[in-house]
Parts: sequence; structure tokens; C-alpha cells
Amino acid sequence: MLRSASKSLWLLLFSVVLTCGIYPLVLWGVGQTFFPFQANGSILKGPGGKPVGSALIAQPFTLDEYFWPRPSAASYDATAGTSSALSVSNYALRNRAATMIGPVATYSAGPKKGQPVWPDINAWFDADRFEGKPGIVAQWADAHNELAQGWVTADPSHASYVDGWSKAHPDIVAQFVKENPGTPRPQASDLAVVFFEHFSKDHPGTFPCSVTEPGAGGKPVTTIAPAADCADIRADFFDMWRQDHPDAPLAEIPGDYVTASASGLDPDITLDNAEFQLNRVANAWAKDLKRNPVEIKSQIQAMLQSRTVSPGGGLFGGPIINVLEMNLALRNRYGAPP
Repeated sequence: MLRSASKSLWLLLFSVVLTCGIYPLVLWGVGQTFFPFQANGSILKGPGGKPVGSALIAQPFTLDEYFWPRPSAASYDATAGTSSALSVSNYALRNRAATMIGPVATYSAGPKKGQPVWPDINAWFDADRFEGKPGIVAQWADAHNELAQGWVTADPSHASYVDGWSKAHPDIVAQFVKENPGTPRPQASDLAVVFFEHFSKDHPGTFPCSVTEPGAGGKPVTTIAPAADCADIRADFFDMWRQDHPDAPLAEIPGDYVTASASGLDPDITLDNAEFQLNRVANAWAKDLKRNPVEIKSQIQAMLQSRTVSPGGGLFGGPIINVLEMNLALRNRYGAPP
């Protein structure tokens, strides 16, 4: 029995040394020798040689000078990669796509071919009628309570604006509490729908937008105020405008521009997506550098083509662009955006 136990211990020791020592060491040596970039996380370096991120994980870009990645249900958090898990019947999915399409949608045919849609969205919103009924903002809040609440919670200034409104309208708040006894002390998000219903009546054709105005000493101050033209209108109400104008011929938009990947961390976009963003990126750099937009666009187009890859020779998908690599190339060529 002692002999059997001794053999078992030797076998255990050998297995531990082999699987926990020699095997990982061999893999580490092979990786560091032949694949050092991949083995160390595919880390890309920016100006000055400082690491700026991994080529395998998407990160957010919001400046017009850069290409934007796919939307991320994980907020680009590599420790929490996930899809949205929203079904096609979930309005939140439709709304997310609509808010991205609204500001960039263009006409595909007719007298306005190639022109942006948003001026018509603004004009429709200013008329304040949806499906023939007045009160676009109230209808939006009534139909999609969660979106109204999401607007309130999206930014502290939004909640502060609703709090100020509630203090100025104690009778409306009192009526809300009477109708909702389970919420004796309503927070700003609780009052979201009621707020928008009354806002729609008091300020038809407007939306509470971020407005920048000169403050004390000429320093710009950003506040929330009723406005008839702002990015929120073009984004949040594009879907309602589309329902009122179902026959409007709109140009197609690449699917990966408005849809998230299964992980929410896909570092690549399709070439179609990159070319869809090309005008915005080129115009922004041309403005910064005070150069001809056509010349800049041609240069960036060539950069895209040189960095396009087709996984498996096209077997696993069409041509794609790594967003971080492309944006670093723009940074290295044109410098830092102002």
C-alpha cells in the first residue's frame, strides 16, 4: 500500500510539474518568440510610445475626426462584454437604431437626393403634429415611458431641470402623488412622463435641449431650455417622423453602423461602414487643417484601402477595418484634433 501511495504521489508531482510548469513555460516561450504582439494582448501604441488600447477590443470615439466603432451594449467595458439581448420586437432596439440614423439620414431619390433629412425633421417637429394629432413630445412620452425616464436620468442637468419644474408646479406634483400613493416623494425620473406632457402643452414645437449662452464675463454657460432645433430632436424623434413619412426615399445605412456585436467589443467595422463615415471624417480634418476636403478625402480613402482585410480571404466575412488602428494612423498623419 505504501508503494502504491508513493507511485501516486510521484505521478501527481510529475503531472503538476508538466501541466503547471513545463507546458505553460513552453507556450509562453513560443508566444514571446514567434508571436510577441499577440501574446501580449495585441496592444497598440500611440504618439510617444504609450499604450492606447488593444487591437482586439473596441473603445469609444466621439470626435468627428475619427471613425466610430459599432455601438456597444457593454459600454465598451472589456470586463463586461455582452450583447443587449434585445429582441426585434423590443422598442428599445428600434429606438437605439433610430437615434443613430436620424442625424445622418439622407434622401436616396427625388429633388432632395443626397440631402440630409434632419431639416425636414425639424420642420415637422416645429408643426407639432404626429399622425394628425397635436403634442408630439407628449405623445412620445406617453407611448414610451422608459425613454422619457431615460432622458431624465441620462444627465444630471436633465434631472435638475425637472426638479426645478416640479418646484414651480407643486399642484401638478400633488396630483401625481394623489394618483400614485405608492410614490409619496417622487423623484425626477418618476415625474418624467408628467413633465413631458405639460412641457408639450407649455412649449409646443420645442424640446428641453442643452443651450449654450454667454454668461458672466462672456464665459459660455450651458443650460437646459426649450429649443426648436437641437441634436436630441433629430435623434429621438426620427422614428416618429419616419412613421409619419413612410414613403420618403432614404439612403441605406450599413447595418453594423447601428447594431452592436454579440460581445459589444468588436474592434472592426465593415468597409461599407467606414466609407459611410468618410465624408464626416474628411470634412472634420479638412476644417481643422484648413485644407481642401476633396484632397483629404482622397488621402483617407487610400488609407482605408491599405488597411482593409478580409478574414479567411473573404470566407469569414467581407472587408473590414480595425477602428483603433485606423484612428491611430489618422492621428499620426494629421496630428491631434484641436
